[in-house]
Amino acid sequence: MIKADFKKHRGYLVGFSIKGHAGYAESGHDVVCAAVSSAIQLIVNIMDKFGCGPRVSVEENLIDCSVGDESETVNDLLEQLRLHIEAILEEFPNTIKITISEV
Repeated sequence: MIKADFKKHRGYLVGFSIKGHAGYAESGHDVVCAAVSSAIQLIVNIMDKFGCGPRVSVEENLIDCSVGDESETVNDLLEQLRLHIEAILEEFPNTIKITISEV
């Protein structure tokens, strides 16, 4: 299962930690993992383009991303990522767990 934990500070989403595998198919053939990975890459690239300064750490089966300050732009982008991952979960039940943690 993919575990997607979105970080919230003072009412603003400020980052996320996403780890694990969906288990929908074999590694390398899992459309759920591919969809989530693609969405993450797009959002991080957009944050970078808009000067939001995302700090990204990538390890085996783990992606962490955070920004320094709360902003409407980052909040809106991360909210769209969360909604996108929720849509993937609706299409492929029991593959993703989404949480929001206060930091």
